[in-house]
Amino acid sequence: MPYYQTRGQVPRKRHTIFRKPDGTLYTEELVSTEGFSDVYSLIYHAFPPTMVQTIGEAVGVAPEIALDKNMQHRSFKGFNIKAADDYLESRKMVLVNNDCYISLAAPRKSMTDYFYKNSQADEMIFVHKGEGRLKTVYGSIDFVYGDHLIIPRGTIYQMEFAHEDNRLFIVESMHPLRFPKRYVNKNGQLLEHAPFYERDIKTPQNLETHDERGEFLVKIKRSDMLFPYTMAAHPFGAIGWDGFHYPFALSIHDFEPITGRIHQPPPVHQTFETPAFVTCAFVPRLYDYHPQSIPAPYNHSNVDSDEVLYYVDGDFMSRNHVEKGMITLHPIGIPHGPQPGATERSIGKTKTDELAVMVDTFKPLMLTKEAFEIEDPDYHKSWLF
Repeated sequence: MPYYQTRGQVPRKRHTIFRKPDGTLYTEELVSTEGFSDVYSLIYHAFPPTMVQTIGEAVGVAPEIALDKNMQHRSFKGFNIKAADDYLESRKMVLVNNDCYISLAAPRKSMTDYFYKNSQADEMIFVHKGEGRLKTVYGSIDFVYGDHLIIPRGTIYQMEFAHEDNRLFIVESMHPLRFPKRYVNKNGQLLEHAPFYERDIKTPQNLETHDERGEFLVKIKRSDMLFPYTMAAHPFGAIGWDGFHYPFALSIHDFEPITGRIHQPPPVHQTFETPAFVTCAFVPRLYDYHPQSIPAPYNHSNVDSDEVLYYVDGDFMSRNHVEKGMITLHPIGIPHGPQPGATERSIGKTKTDELAVMVDTFKPLMLTKEAFEIEDPDYHKSWLF
């Protein structure tokens, strides 16, 4: 996780008297993970975060599974997901298992009349198109094309978009998203060989204290249900906070590629890890520099993971007819590799300008109804010649 941060005003000691200008107490809240055993933050609110006025009827938001046992290479046209005004309604789950949900979204409007809290999963929101601001109790993060927004579960937030043309690739993780263990030292600092550094991480800024009473709708996701809570105080009412637990952003453009004399395997592109899956970032880089090197990746059999690749931009030497927003799924047990002619074409090339995000899951992924609506049904034949 990122390093210690503090914003706004906090008392000198934890769990001690801390008064507002009118003499009443600020309310201290501990936001902790793994009970009291892992990273946490302390937040000081103008009003208690427990002030619930009403709880509405919950709505089911579970993925609609269309195929639970997949054994076929597949491709999906991600930009064919239809845009929607509402942020939550725009999110369409396409590939899921018990450890993660992979979604596409094309929201047109900012969240202005409600707040959202995912209490069942951490979220990684990759910004493919658009820009705006992620607003939370910890402050705000300005996001642009290429940012990975990491939002820990339980974080109330709003997405504010600058324009109506937005495209998001979203991974909901039932496990905490961490930096790969090999990137950090025993004190949690990113090591010299890591492909990014602490100063590349965007943390919440511009803390705004909304010292307000009223009615504030918070939609809370838990157990694949959406629970509408009306709170009696503004969710962003913090005067200050400190700790290690907060949302942050990492740009794909700040990922520094690791290269070698011969082709390097996907783990050199890794960004985050969980016990159930890893994510990677493929970025512009120089190709291998051995005089006999073949830059195109070799054929590969996934014997214990499903591989999902989300194509962002650029030219991919291993694929023909790649489109922005395209997703490929290469499941456990079937080899995949460069398409016909790609290996020969790659010889002698010196660099690539590709951009992509990869998710490798250690358990098979199921396909949703929305996935079949955007599928290219002939993709599994694309290796024939």
